[in-house]
Amino acid sequence: MKSNRNYLLLLAGQFLGAFGDNFILAAILGPLTYQQTSGQITEQYVNQQNFLFNVAFFVPFIFLAPLAGFLNDRMPKTAWLLGGNLLKLAGTAAGLLAVWHYQSQFEPSRLWQLASYGLIGIGACVYSPAKYGILPELLPVERLVKANGTVEMLTLVAIVGGLGAGGWVYDHFLTLPPCYLASLALYAAALAFNAAMDRTPCNPDAAFRHNLGEFGRRLLLLARHPRLFRVLLGCGMFWFAGATLRGNLQAWGLEVFREAGVVHITNFKLVTLKVGLVLGVVAGCELAGQFHRVGDLSWTRRYGLLMAAGVLLLGLLGGHWGLALVVVALVAAGGCGGLLIVPLNAALQAETDQSKLGKTVSIQNFFDYGAMAAGSVFLGLLTAFNLTPLQVFVALAAVLALIALALKIPERSTGGEAK
Repeated sequence: MKSNRNYLLLLAGQFLGAFGDNFILAAILGPLTYQQTSGQITEQYVNQQNFLFNVAFFVPFIFLAPLAGFLNDRMPKTAWLLGGNLLKLAGTAAGLLAVWHYQSQFEPSRLWQLASYGLIGIGACVYSPAKYGILPELLPVERLVKANGTVEMLTLVAIVGGLGAGGWVYDHFLTLPPCYLASLALYAAALAFNAAMDRTPCNPDAAFRHNLGEFGRRLLLLARHPRLFRVLLGCGMFWFAGATLRGNLQAWGLEVFREAGVVHITNFKLVTLKVGLVLGVVAGCELAGQFHRVGDLSWTRRYGLLMAAGVLLLGLLGGHWGLALVVVALVAAGGCGGLLIVPLNAALQAETDQSKLGKTVSIQNFFDYGAMAAGSVFLGLLTAFNLTPLQVFVALAAVLALIALALKIPERSTGGEAK
């Protein structure tokens, strides 16, 4: 179904859903900023909490990837755009009940909030194959790079907007219930846009009893494919970096602001640093559609190495040289990341068996969120060894450079399509 109306409604629903995911995360982590600046907790505890909530969100994508792929192959993808947002609504409602029940008791409510954010992650898990897998059903192949760039751009704008709004709302109220109520409204609006979409095709031949075996065979096929495996590795590199950056940014921002001489630090001020990173990624996503046609991955290694160089600058500059240079480094790292991820996503969608695209996207999610979980564990390990947030970025840059050197992707003619 080549429906431009469906495409616009998809973009609106995706933006609001991603905005809500990050809005509620920023609110949940908001109290940590005030506890750390008042000396109640350490930077290591801030990173530990970031690690726990990030892992709770990522784990469903690893263990439920086969189920998510089956659901999005068997049923209309529009159905799971709805289903994902319904699960997010349920998770947000559970978190709201927890903070109301425990009120000022921080630690007991924290466990329930962690579980509720995990339910939001399950909703995102079943939603994600639909939002990407539906694009070839809505648009011609020549528009896929630009469409992927637009989806990524809106998602990233939603991430920084959600983080900023969630931090600002917590700064204003200094309590969580209003944040949860606002998140419920965001998910309800996303659900309304998805409900307005025209129904897309389904595949009645997909059978659940064969799904796990098919997922394994598809995973093995892609892992053995000389080109598409490296495409998956490149996507995983981007999200490994993204998860480590997201988990470390709060503690890193606190350190950078202190070194820059900022006295009163709020969650909203921390988000202003993240804006530079996301603006860079948005610019990179848009430029990718201008610089590269579908299947052109000739610059993948270079973009990976440049992204690693940008992350290295984040670890070396700190706040001693002022915030302007820090923002420039954030924009540079983000821009290279956007140029890296968009051609890889488009190549995977265009070069795989279209009848199994839902399963392929769920396998991509398996790789991507496995990489995000690995990034969170990487941050947790470095924190356990008492590395400062600045040192974390130096270590991350070294790992990204090593991965980038392995990303020599062969031309499409040598591998063909993965059937």
